[in-house]
Amino acid sequence: MFELVSEDFQSKARRGRLTTAHGVIETPAFIPVGTQGSVKAVSPQELRELNAQIILGNTYHLFIRPGLDVIKHFGGLHRFMNWSGPILTDSGGYQIFSLAKLRKITEEGVEFQNHVDGTPAFITPEIAMEIQTILGSDIAMVLDECAPYPCNYDYAAQSADMTTRWAKRCKEANAQRSTLNLQPPVEEERSAIRNPQSAIKRQLVFGIVQGATFDDLRKQSAQAIVDLDFDGYAIGGVSVGEPEQGMMRAVESAEPFLPKDKPRYAMGLGTPPQLLEMIARGIDMFDCVLPTRLARNGTAFTATGTINLKNAEFALDRGPIEENCACPACREFTRGYIRHLIKAEEILGLRLITLHNLHFYLELMRQAREQIERGGFDQFRKRFVSSYKTRDVDLAKV
Repeated sequence: MFELVSEDFQSKARRGRLTTAHGVIETPAFIPVGTQGSVKAVSPQELRELNAQIILGNTYHLFIRPGLDVIKHFGGLHRFMNWSGPILTDSGGYQIFSLAKLRKITEEGVEFQNHVDGTPAFITPEIAMEIQTILGSDIAMVLDECAPYPCNYDYAAQSADMTTRWAKRCKEANAQRSTLNLQPPVEEERSAIRNPQSAIKRQLVFGIVQGATFDDLRKQSAQAIVDLDFDGYAIGGVSVGEPEQGMMRAVESAEPFLPKDKPRYAMGLGTPPQLLEMIARGIDMFDCVLPTRLARNGTAFTATGTINLKNAEFALDRGPIEENCACPACREFTRGYIRHLIKAEEILGLRLITLHNLHFYLELMRQAREQIERGGFDQFRKRFVSSYKTRDVDLAKV
């Protein structure tokens, strides 16, 4: 299921290969966020052309809209959105965290009013797994409670303990309904299936480590979740407002207790330098809305930091967003033209920056994989991080 291909001798960086029901994921890997069954502003075909290996869908949002009956009618999320590759579904724990004023957490589960029309709903660990089975995702996340920042020690401890109890219930529930519906997406029905069917027939389940910013709680949570023996392990409750140092420490506290033969996933991260720093700390998978969200504000990623293409300095710029970039935007359009589109509120401008930003993140992961195999990752990381100028927009709460 997970093969460790090579390791970096100067850090904890790993090069791996994760096999799922809908394909193989080469790690380290970035997961574009398709919360509502769509990566904003791009099509599944464009994602394939960008060499995206896996995308993320969100259990909470898809449960609320369009609803499970609709997705079941279309034969699962792959067929519904015409995506042939692997899908990871977040259990909705982070969204429940963000609905603090609309929800009540108990041992049994979470009562909440959905953000669309205020209709009351109730999600238990068992229901969260049932929803993800209906969605047909390749990787399902357990239901967890994402503790806020800041929070006191006692609350963080109780929350982490409950997350462990919920994780046990999730695993038991999934074991009863783990066979996936492997019908091909609509696009693959129109032509030959490009890849042989994977030997993996079931939905993989990842446990989630919590513990807020407390080192001992992170260690205890990691040990407890690993004892439940999941297919992979995520570090949750990061990037919720804590300083970057606290984010790194949360990973450093948990990582030594995570098995080397299972994939590791940092949820909701992060800026390009953060991804490389997390890889150096032994993390294999990441998701983040920054590439698509910042694109909709006119912000593009480059190897030396972000640039805001709304700025007047780019009005007459004949160069691409980034020199030597192979993305569709940089191959065909200038900064000056893209700035014009953004200022004129033309949708194409947002799409072009989104394509560039996603390409940038995916290409960064490809380079990281290559450098780990060559033995040059640590130098690559240091060179990139030292050249990258972090701007305030990078650290916007996402």
